[in-house]
Amino acid sequence: MKILLAAITSLLLAAGAQTQQKDMTFFITSVGSGKGADLGGLAGADQHCQALAKAAGAGQREWRAYLSTDKVNARDRIGKGPWKNAKGEEIAKSVDDLHANSRINKQTGLDEKGAMVNARGDSPNKHDILTGSTPDGRAISGDKDMTCGNWTKSGEGSAMVGHQDRMGLSDTEAARSWNSSHSSRGCSQDALRSSGGDGLFYCFAAW
Repeated sequence: MKILLAAITSLLLAAGAQTQQKDMTFFITSVGSGKGADLGGLAGADQHCQALAKAAGAGQREWRAYLSTDKVNARDRIGKGPWKNAKGEEIAKSVDDLHANSRINKQTGLDEKGAMVNARGDSPNKHDILTGSTPDGRAISGDKDMTCGNWTKSGEGSAMVGHQDRMGLSDTEAARSWNSSHSSRGCSQDALRSSGGDGLFYCFAAW
């Protein structure tokens, strides 16, 4: 009888989690492309978001990666909001709210399965999230490539990353930024991991 009750409880919990994930409109990828910052461009990154969302039961929405290129602003790709994580917690009401008052942190910046992403103090640290963006979600101006060749390079180069846990080596605004903290040491998987990343990125439902 105890075994049966435990099995029923487990099924109910799983069903509840699946229902929440179906309503999910924001997540951090649980895995990257495996090729560092080479995501197959914006199209490849969007497909990755869509595939992970589908596997989690939220594939009915159109998913977009929060990534800027040299000509595209991340903020212009993700719809109007509002957005909630896999547990139903609100991340932001709108694009402006996202960039002025984002509720993304270690506890709320969940992956598509509803799990917390390793952050500063965890092993391994994965808090560097690829964005290629300014704090207000726009393309970074200037001659320096900050998007690893518009997300097609896995060797030399650099990409702007944010800290999903809002923590860094200091208590500066950049260290606390979820989307524009510092440039990566390179574009390869090893280079991203060397400074606390894993090639992960944000996905938003564009409705």
